[in-house]
Amino acid sequence: MDTTALRDAYEALLDTAALPGLGEPDDGGWNADLILAHLLSVDASVTAVALDMVAGRRPSFDNRVCLDTWNLRRIVAGHTGRADLVVHVRAQAGVLCDIADRLGEEDASVPVPTLLLSHDAVVLDQPVPLAGLIDGLAENHVPGHTRQLLDLREAA
Repeated sequence: MDTTALRDAYEALLDTAALPGLGEPDDGGWNADLILAHLLSVDASVTAVALDMVAGRRPSFDNRVCLDTWNLRRIVAGHTGRADLVVHVRAQAGVLCDIADRLGEEDASVPVPTLLLSHDAVVLDQPVPLAGLIDGLAENHVPGHTRQLLDLREAA
């Protein structure tokens, strides 16, 4: 796989996450730390799917744990602040990209049973090729959270 777009999306997100003045959301949603924790959870989950695929298992992807507020607060509490979260997201995104770069076409094309929720609504409940899951991070997920972080800056 070519992860250039995903790497670029993460660079933009991490540059945004490092900006000063990221305030609390007006709508009671996630602050910057919770967004970064969510990304850590998603990246670890997708990385696990990719590694399982290479190992010959047929994993599934379910993002509910990545949305669980208790889990996200646990992840935030395990870091010494936003700068530490940014470092960890950068490292973990690098691991995901490094693994994806090495995926063969056969592994990347295997359908992964996928359940995606957003705001308590099912967005997707069907198999998605592993490459599609990873490309979706670059095309939608990471840029969406970059915009979410930028909205926090405007609110500050």
